[in-house]
Amino acid sequence: MRDDLGADVPLTAAATRVVSLVPSLTEALAATAPSRLVGATDWCTHPVDLDVARVRGTKNPDLAAIRSLAPDLVVANQEENRELDVRRLRDTGVNVWVTRIETVEESLDSMSRLFGEALGLAEPTWLTSARSLWAAPAAPRLRVAVPIWRDPWMVVGSSTYTDDLLRTAGLTNVLAGLEGRYPAVDLADVDGAGADVVLLPDEPYVFTEDDGPEAFSTPTRLVSGRLLTWYGPAMVEAHALLTTLQP
Repeated sequence: MRDDLGADVPLTAAATRVVSLVPSLTEALAATAPSRLVGATDWCTHPVDLDVARVRGTKNPDLAAIRSLAPDLVVANQEENRELDVRRLRDTGVNVWVTRIETVEESLDSMSRLFGEALGLAEPTWLTSARSLWAAPAAPRLRVAVPIWRDPWMVVGSSTYTDDLLRTAGLTNVLAGLEGRYPAVDLADVDGAGADVVLLPDEPYVFTEDDGPEAFSTPTRLVSGRLLTWYGPAMVEAHALLTTLQP
């Protein structure tokens, strides 16, 4: 079998000991096959009662700790994890399944393949629900901008899962035309882009009532970063929020 990047994943049977290096996929695995999840990163915060071995961060995983867990599969993501770490794990005989997710459709298909092919499981209920909810794009109704960092200001651009999620929910990303997936911008560029509302997530930068809204003349709305950036069970909650969002 092959992962999303076409790399061989030489599993001889369904994976039963999985280490996840992707917070959203950790939540998805915990919601689907919790007994198979044996390790996760320090950034894997959902579910809140997750009780597995921790293997440090997404960008600096403890490779020795991962190998000590004797996983038959490590799950990674092209954007969130380093190719160097994937290569080092593979060089020591660890199977790694790398996902590539830049659209809603890719997220659904990628998770379906991961659970079906690598874990040998039937499609989980939450994934079936997410597939149904996100089956067709909603009509455009609001224009939004989504900063993800401050000092310097950075925003969600095109060719990202978040941009496609917004579009499918009927929200037009007014900064999608800028060059780059997460372009750096001047604050005036955000306020001058014609958004109806600026969405301020709590990750990766933790925007709060006292840190973020005061910078904009455009109306702002604090939102869960998990619902904007995590594929998995969060997609069901994200649909409820984004398709009813008001300025």
